[in-house]
Amino acid sequence: MFKRNKAKKKNTYRNEAKTASSKKQGKRKKTTGKKPGLFKPGFFKSHKARKITGLFLIVFSLFMVLAFISYIKSWFTWGSDEAFTSGVTFNTIFMDYPEQVHNWMGRLGAFLSHLFIKEWFGIASLLFALLIFIGGWRMLKVRLLPLWKTIRYSVFFLVWISVSLGFIFHNSDYAILGGVFGYEGSQWLQGVFGMAGAGLILLFLLLSFLVAAYNIPFRWMKPVHTATTPAGKKQKTKSPGDNGSNHKPGKYNVEEYAVDDEDQPETTEPIKPGKKISKKPIDHPDEQEEMTSSDSQDQEQEGDDDQEDEIKFTVKKAETSEDVNDNGNTAIGKRERQSLDTPYDPTLDLSDYQFPTLDLLEKRGDGTINVESEELKANKKRIIDTLNNYNIKITQIKATIGPTITLYEIVPAPGIRISKIKNLEDDIALSLAATGIRIIAPIPGRGTIGIEVPNNKPEIVSIRSLLASSKFRDNKYELPIAIGKTISNESFITDLAKFPHILMAGATGQGKSVGLNAIIASLIYKKHPSELKFIMIDPKKVELSLYSKIERHFIATLPEAEEAIITDTRQVVKSLNSLNIEMDNRYDLLKNAQVRNLKEYNHKFVARRLNPEEGHRYLPYLVLVIDEFADLIMTAGKEIEMPLTRLAQLARAVGIHLVIATQRPSVNIITGTIKANFPARIAFRVISKTDSRTILDVSGADQLVGRGDMLLATGSELTRLQCAFIDTDEVEKVTEFIGAQRGFPSAFLLPDYEGEESGDTAEYSSDERDDLFEEAARLVVATQQGSTSLIQRKLKLGYNRAGRIIDQLEAAGIVGPFEGSKAREVLIKDEYSLEQHLNNLNK
Repeated sequence: MFKRNKAKKKNTYRNEAKTASSKKQGKRKKTTGKKPGLFKPGFFKSHKARKITGLFLIVFSLFMVLAFISYIKSWFTWGSDEAFTSGVTFNTIFMDYPEQVHNWMGRLGAFLSHLFIKEWFGIASLLFALLIFIGGWRMLKVRLLPLWKTIRYSVFFLVWISVSLGFIFHNSDYAILGGVFGYEGSQWLQGVFGMAGAGLILLFLLLSFLVAAYNIPFRWMKPVHTATTPAGKKQKTKSPGDNGSNHKPGKYNVEEYAVDDEDQPETTEPIKPGKKISKKPIDHPDEQEEMTSSDSQDQEQEGDDDQEDEIKFTVKKAETSEDVNDNGNTAIGKRERQSLDTPYDPTLDLSDYQFPTLDLLEKRGDGTINVESEELKANKKRIIDTLNNYNIKITQIKATIGPTITLYEIVPAPGIRISKIKNLEDDIALSLAATGIRIIAPIPGRGTIGIEVPNNKPEIVSIRSLLASSKFRDNKYELPIAIGKTISNESFITDLAKFPHILMAGATGQGKSVGLNAIIASLIYKKHPSELKFIMIDPKKVELSLYSKIERHFIATLPEAEEAIITDTRQVVKSLNSLNIEMDNRYDLLKNAQVRNLKEYNHKFVARRLNPEEGHRYLPYLVLVIDEFADLIMTAGKEIEMPLTRLAQLARAVGIHLVIATQRPSVNIITGTIKANFPARIAFRVISKTDSRTILDVSGADQLVGRGDMLLATGSELTRLQCAFIDTDEVEKVTEFIGAQRGFPSAFLLPDYEGEESGDTAEYSSDERDDLFEEAARLVVATQQGSTSLIQRKLKLGYNRAGRIIDQLEAAGIVGPFEGSKAREVLIKDEYSLEQHLNNLNK
């Protein structure tokens, strides 16, 4: 019942970051070097103490198991220790007792067995031993199962198994299997609900638990379809929901061919070209047959007449069919293993996944812009009159109408200086009685000067109109995102993988959260869950909470995460460092595969040119979404900025992309280091020109009209867009549609990360010492700066190896403990003392 998590690589990444909560708790005392005693407060901070405690718990759990087994065996072989356990005291357990007990574990084992099994929960008490066993391994820093999830499940089954056994054996000598608790609980249920009612209640509780814990599908209740071959023979096919749960992501899996038309929505508007809702078979160039299946469904609830749906599908001619078990061995069955010459399909894990339809989104307008000609003529006349007042002649003026802004392009007469027109920005705004006037002098590539004037009646750009456009449906981008519409009312579709990161900023209520939702919705509508995962960080706890419903489809989390959406600053630090580990692991895979980026790697894996037994797997894109970045910087500072900057610098090639939003575009929030690694920046309306220059390096964002009006800077190019609008209700419908479908057994798990703990010093071992240990020690003493980045830079090492060396230097007493954003204190002040210290260590 308990599934073991996939084994994750041990954390080797060490960054000099410390969780914000530990700062609030006050400064911790520095380690003095004295080892704590057994009963002193610092005992469990010692590695040895934890190891001893862990070994004790493991041995004690085995002691309990053997004692319980012996008790049950002796009970049914008329060798029970009832005479001993009926009047047991401290003296009878640990002092002399005249008679011999039958329990394998002696008097203590007999007492514990009697207490747990007979007096409490029966054989379900073995779950106590399981929890103690897992806890013991946890003390040794070995994660067998997720601790809190195991505790929750154990509590349920402790009660359910005990009561169920008491219900089944209530009039039998085997009633001891449920214990006193199980017997009394079953008697109460039977007294309230009756015999049959108690059984139904227990069955209901079990099924409810399975649905809540694993979201088990009920597709086994569907009728079996039959497919008629041209020869007149019938062949049974299964529902596609029967096979997905056995597939493991990233492995060459087994494909089943199925017909299922019961889950089709009434109207679907396909977003992904060529992607069908029903499962697609793999066609082989040799020996194929076309088979037709007909199935009639009763449509009385919809008010339609009975009809038959004819479904065509192609399957490989099954001369021999084989079934592949978990160990890769073959057995006779109704499955076929994909042949090695067939491309690997990563979507087979969720082969019956249905992409969300456009019907889930609201229609807002017909996509046309209605600006009265009188408004255009009046604005043209005012612009010309204002320029004439300052003796500026123009030869041509034309208007380009957008959803929110109309661009008036003018061609000045020869000899007119552009700067003279640029200085009239406020005068033109005054004459037009409008806010948000922006002058582009000149428009790149056109040889004209642009004056952007807001429309009197701006149009809402619906996300549905963008997703339904051919530009979005037919593009070949890796990560297509629909941001909005341009001034010329054209859909602006771009590739996040080419950006490769986005920094969004703007004042409160100007559209940042809507922009984030538009980007996320675009990716969800285009990508399969096996191809894309999100890491969502929401300090405000309310903006991204709706996406928790798609946890088992599109979300990536830490192994021990309790929530899909990360809201706690400590978890944010762990997640960012975990992403760094994932990035390093992916670079190792790319190096071994001899490719340069994720696209080439996955193409090679799909072509079956990489061996999964060598650690290769299909790698989904990872998109990190952060809302309200300023709050994280204020609470954690360098602990957030350092790993985030490293991701922005290196993660593009391995398919990790960042989308960050903040409402405080000040220089202490958006630092130069962060800006340098975010070439794509989106600015919504801000308060001042200074904030605009902080985001875009130019002014202009302070002149926007708000409500989704934004500027997109990609390098030296600046584009004005109206952001696509998607309401909270629409996001909820999309997430509910996806969340109601069968997902993966759990969220995509990131590598485990364990941050440095204050006062927890690693044990020094000369056998595990790095080859550059002494060189690094001399460098640290010479510079009097104990920094991982210094060792990494001077010795030209990777961050993981430099982190291990700094840990070894701390264990050897050369540098002090971790002190947050500060460099570690160097405990040895000169090279002569260092040489003596090294000689002592080598003895």
